Amino acid sequence: MSSDTKEARGATIQPPAPHVIVLFGATGDLARRKLLPGMLHLDQAGLLPAGCYIVGTSLEEMTNEEFVNFSRESVQKFSSHSVDDEQWAEFASRLTYVCQGDGPEVLAKAVAEVEEKLEGEPPSRLHYLSVPPKAALPVVQAISEAGLVEGSRIVMEKPFGTDLESARALNERLHETFAEEQIFRIDHFLGKEAAQNILAFRFANGLFEPIWNRNHIEHVQIDVPEELGLENRAGFYESTGAYRDMVVTHLFQVLAFTAMEPPTALAPEAIGVEKNKVFRSMSQIDPREVVRGQYNGYREEPGVAEESETDTFVALKCEVDNWRWAGVPFYLRTGKRMAEGARIISIAFREPPKSMFPPHSGVGAHGPDHLTFDLAEASKVSLSFYGKRPGTGMKLDKLSLQFSLDETGREGDVLEAYERLIHDAMRGDHTLFTTAEGIERLWEISTPLIDDPPPVRRYQPGTWGPNAIHQLIAPNAWRLPFERTWRSSRPDSGSSGKSS
Repeated sequence: MSSDTKEARGATIQPPAPHVIVLFGATGDLARRKLLPGMLHLDQAGLLPAGCYIVGTSLEEMTNEEFVNFSRESVQKFSSHSVDDEQWAEFASRLTYVCQGDGPEVLAKAVAEVEEKLEGEPPSRLHYLSVPPKAALPVVQAISEAGLVEGSRIVMEKPFGTDLESARALNERLHETFAEEQIFRIDHFLGKEAAQNILAFRFANGLFEPIWNRNHIEHVQIDVPEELGLENRAGFYESTGAYRDMVVTHLFQVLAFTAMEPPTALAPEAIGVEKNKVFRSMSQIDPREVVRGQYNGYREEPGVAEESETDTFVALKCEVDNWRWAGVPFYLRTGKRMAEGARIISIAFREPPKSMFPPHSGVGAHGPDHLTFDLAEASKVSLSFYGKRPGTGMKLDKLSLQFSLDETGREGDVLEAYERLIHDAMRGDHTLFTTAEGIERLWEISTPLIDDPPPVRRYQPGTWGPNAIHQLIAPNAWRLPFERTWRSSRPDSGSSGKSS
């Protein structure tokens, strides 16, 4: 892959050591859409080592040539980056395929054959489990039987259990084969550029660091609505639902980045310590402060039970009961088949005394000032505030400062979430991954809700969820839908979303 001759675009770190990546579920949807195109882009960006081979494996019978063709079609359809014939030929020469049904001995032989092509020290191994939850432990057993545990790391997809008991049992089984430092539980939300920008905004700026606490922040919203429905995943979704699928594994992880104390160093262990402190400080989830919803028509979806009470929507209030955040509510919302897809964090600042302003000045008419992070691929940040309207008198309007990644001219340097996380796992960097301790604590605080969930409320597809969400957040209001549009950073382009 000759990455030693390339300059890694936008990178401040060197490519990892030589690797063999074993991709389980190599013919699945995630591999097609994200993983195979992502690994090719890492190679193009100079972030894969010169010695790197990919061994794909799944239950499908397929030759090496058929897997190469499958990978090429995946890249052509789903990659956001162009690739010329020379680049593809170089990447394709590193692809090998093994049918998982042929047994662990055949897999071990395929890995050994590609490792023999690499000179010097034995390469590291990265096992990526792009498989359904019920297949994860059998794959771990197959890795063990193939003798591929030593010198390897393993990437696990969510969910990491469905309650405290199952999470503990899963971790115990994993730890029989892999040490905790070998396990990487992936959360693609934290791989996004904007999610990591939270750390930069919080800890690198004297403007924000001193006010990031209960004295200045009134509440926080983390809002991840989805327009998509089940996408032929009824079997998976019926056993999980919105809370298990999204809140425990995604939204709580983003909350930790938002609420954590300054780490002693910008290093995986130090950041992990502070994230786990947040989880330990979180209060038990009160079912009375949770709204569960189900969109009309869900029960008619193929594979869904006629009387299903699975939540396709959830909104909740939670608290981080520590010195910095005591009394500050965190409002979380996510759901399927909603009005639009978005991923935002919105920080609402406390309003100052307004007695000095005349009546009808407009102060307070548009709510508190907000700092808003858009976690979509096009990283955006907006800070809203009141300013005087030009002219006589004291009339105030809500204004905003906005930043978008495409204003920097560096948008081409952005790695997609899965690309960044694969690269981090190859280097052994746990910063953006969760731990056994963290995931078990999150299931622990979720136990009251799982044991006694409120009934699901109906909502129409294309809306923002059940009406009860407004009572949940009162006297505040949900930030989505936004009232104002994002300003375009380029005169010849249209609006690219909405802003605070």
